[in-house]
Amino acid sequence: MKIFITGGTGNIGQYVTKAFAEAGHECMVYTRTPGRVAGIAQLRGVTEVQGHISEFDKMEAAVKGCDIVIHIALGWGHEPLSMLMNDTRVSVFLMEAAEKAGVKQFIYTSSTAAIGPMPGNTNEITLRKPDDLYGATKAATEMFLLGFRKYYAKQGGHGTEVKMRRNIIRPGYTFSNPAFAGGASQSDKRFADIATAILQNKDIHLSEHDGTQFLSSEQIAQAYLKLAESDLNEEIIFAMGSVHTSWADIARMGLEYVPESATKLILSPQDPPTWRYETDKMQSLLGLKFDATNELREHIRWNIDRARQVLAGETLPSFTHEYSD
Repeated sequence: MKIFITGGTGNIGQYVTKAFAEAGHECMVYTRTPGRVAGIAQLRGVTEVQGHISEFDKMEAAVKGCDIVIHIALGWGHEPLSMLMNDTRVSVFLMEAAEKAGVKQFIYTSSTAAIGPMPGNTNEITLRKPDDLYGATKAATEMFLLGFRKYYAKQGGHGTEVKMRRNIIRPGYTFSNPAFAGGASQSDKRFADIATAILQNKDIHLSEHDGTQFLSSEQIAQAYLKLAESDLNEEIIFAMGSVHTSWADIARMGLEYVPESATKLILSPQDPPTWRYETDKMQSLLGLKFDATNELREHIRWNIDRARQVLAGETLPSFTHEYSD
């Protein structure tokens, strides 16, 4: 299959591109900066197309002839209108352009933020109540995608049916070591801050059970691959780990890697979580269930190795690929 990918060099996208290329699919990666991550362009069957997600004419031309569109890129904004224009509008344009081009399936990358604060155990049909603009744009795009079943022939009258299958992946906290030199990791500083504190023998203050069901980008890429190769339609799937891991657990992993550290882990009392994101649907539909513990160990080790270089005075390239308008 021929796959069109936005955000293919980012935290999640680098592993999605790698997984599809290694599975023998042809990938077209739409990126602002072709060549920034040399390892991606060198993958067999991968072509980079230069363009910004706001350049609709370029995206419209690029999706022609593709079988699957995987939309991972995020458009950012600091107030409601700019978030709507930079992200939701872009996503809605791309899904319509894909339908007009005869694309067979559109996979949208949403987020658990579309739901907002968890009311308890949460699954894919939990009511959406986002509590920030990021969650709002994700929820809005989900609704546009699911509602895009038919065009209107006239006001109040349905017309042509949409042929393209439309599915949604909702990641939670996704982390990664860069898949290639110059590749991206997540922009959250907590891993790096924990690593630096351990090397500097500084105490780490955390709440005892604060954490989530982490999933690595390499693992989540398998969910995209399985979904793209399926005949599913109009499904929302949580891409989450099955195990809840706290930041205190991650700090302990780091201390195991640097046993000579004098850092003390100081925990504020906190009740264990009584909620979870249910991952049964990912297992039943895609046959996938993940425990990210080993990947978290490798990720904190990568952050410690990097922090050690920085503290030694080395200048390292940034691993964050952030949106710019």
